[in-house]
Amino acid sequence: MNLSASEENYIKSIYHLQLVTNLVNTNTLARELNTKAASVTDMLKKLKIKKLVKYERYYGFKLNENGTRVALRIIRRHRLWEHFLVSKLNFEWDEVHAIAEELEHVSSPELIKKLDSYLGKPKIDPHGDPIPDVDGKLPVIKQINLFELPLQKPATVSSVSNQSPQMLEMLKHYGIGIGSHIKVMKSFHFDHSLEIKVSKQAPCVISQPVAKNIFVYHD
Repeated sequence: MNLSASEENYIKSIYHLQLVTNLVNTNTLARELNTKAASVTDMLKKLKIKKLVKYERYYGFKLNENGTRVALRIIRRHRLWEHFLVSKLNFEWDEVHAIAEELEHVSSPELIKKLDSYLGKPKIDPHGDPIPDVDGKLPVIKQINLFELPLQKPATVSSVSNQSPQMLEMLKHYGIGIGSHIKVMKSFHFDHSLEIKVSKQAPCVISQPVAKNIFVYHD
């Protein structure tokens, strides 16, 4: 099936939104894509003709099984390219999203197969997000939010939920990345900030909004 870059962007956005709300409405998708509701309506008609979405009148819409498969293929390409940019071209993790947004539309199955093999079939991208395999299956990552981590319990950073350049820049400032060893030393009840220790660095204090975006795993 031939899809335009715009159609693929809509499909990927619907996929991410329906993970939170199940059914997606026009206004929410319009805000997500920074476009007009009328443009969303027009695109949904096209995607419905291509049998990629199902629509429940007055309730909303979601991807059907075929649409979900397409979304996972796009996400697979995006996350593999992010991995390539960081691991092979030495981009920082806060620099790759926009570039991968362009590269994800290069849909040659043979290219993506060779890219996956070249990278060693990675399970996660540079932000800790799971990379769908060739069949669209997502690896299961067992993790907890940093706030759930018991005090003094060693853990490893597994992912971050807010992947805006601003958030990633702040985490980089604290020396926090995927794979970083981290320990919560103290929790402050006043503002719910945390004193943490990252690897061999001196302890530092991070705010609640920053901490809520950090996920870890521990033995």
